[in-house]
Amino acid sequence: MQKFDELIQIIKKLRAPDGCPWDREQTLETLKPHLLEETYEVLEAMDKGGNELMGELGDLLLQVVFQSNICEEKGEFSIEDVVQSISEKMIRRHPHVFGGLTDIKTPEEVLVNWDKIKKTEKEHKDRASILDGVPKGLPALLKAEKIQKKVSKVGFDWPEIYGVLDKVEEEINELRDEIVAGNKKMAEEELGDLFFALVNLSRHLEINPEVCLNLASDKFEKRFRYVEGKCDFENTTLEELDELWKEAKK
Repeated sequence: MQKFDELIQIIKKLRAPDGCPWDREQTLETLKPHLLEETYEVLEAMDKGGNELMGELGDLLLQVVFQSNICEEKGEFSIEDVVQSISEKMIRRHPHVFGGLTDIKTPEEVLVNWDKIKKTEKEHKDRASILDGVPKGLPALLKAEKIQKKVSKVGFDWPEIYGVLDKVEEEINELRDEIVAGNKKMAEEELGDLFFALVNLSRHLEINPEVCLNLASDKFEKRFRYVEGKCDFENTTLEELDELWKEAKK
């Protein structure tokens, strides 16, 4: 692809001795926050689509090419190696498409076979626990969900959703007890348990916890902006604020 090759050459030029001072001093470590930021911007743009999504995907692709170029400079691998590796992986994990395997018909069967193949690969063979593949740096909600999905695959899960609901209520009661006792440290632990149980509930409901929490935040922001536009906080009582909040909900 000519355009892709052109992007690779642009990055090489930026990293060259006569290139850009900022680009030349970047390392894998310094690029971490940029990669995270670009990922979140892609997620936001996915709701809008069109040219905005196209632009954000380009920014994310830039990070992949940039990091690959740094690794090539260190003699580790190139962007071509990255492309070859993922191509081989996709072919290997889709034998029902590329390997003549014909007894896989449903998405569920695909996932089961995907996991079987994954366990045979070198980087997964050496893992002592099924949780070894969960990245430590994941956002908390996503990490909790990933852990729960992993253990669920080996049968360590609630058989039905009402057990999860009971667990949520149990964690709320335990949190309340620690708050009443004035034990902040234990309250912190119980609050974490409650968050974990709520993520489990969202998983059983097949609702993305990140999405629903963002929806709640957006809803709160919209209502607060309404209240904010209707009053002067310094001269408004709590009762008046509550009435404005009710108006905003309508």
